[in-house]
Amino acid sequence: MARTKRYPSDLSDDEWALLEPLLDPPGSGKGRPRRIPRREIANAIFYQLRTGGQWRYLPEGFPHWNTVYGYFAKWRDDGSWERINDTLRRQVRVAVGRHPEPSAGIVDSQSAKTTEKGATAASTRAS
Repeated sequence: MARTKRYPSDLSDDEWALLEPLLDPPGSGKGRPRRIPRREIANAIFYQLRTGGQWRYLPEGFPHWNTVYGYFAKWRDDGSWERINDTLRRQVRVAVGRHPEPSAGIVDSQSAKTTEKGATAASTRAS
């Protein structure tokens, strides 16, 4: 049954055109043919990530939560999410006239927490 309700987290046609070739390309898997469109799986994952609810509470109309989580975990474990992030980052950098790969990185040490207690309390020696 096709989902009738749309959510702000749903992928547009242009977004899906960018994402589709990066997610588990056809022929890369083994086993049964897919019955659930990957776009609906991706929409359910993005809904979940945007709303922050529990997987089991995905709204009716999305694929079963266990299927959605299974794809999320598979794509996490096989590096798909990292590949997507890297590919989109490169595309954005090229679009604004920059080299696809950054040449340097900056780490702001001021935002790194030293400890829950605070630097002074954490470094005080015990008597």
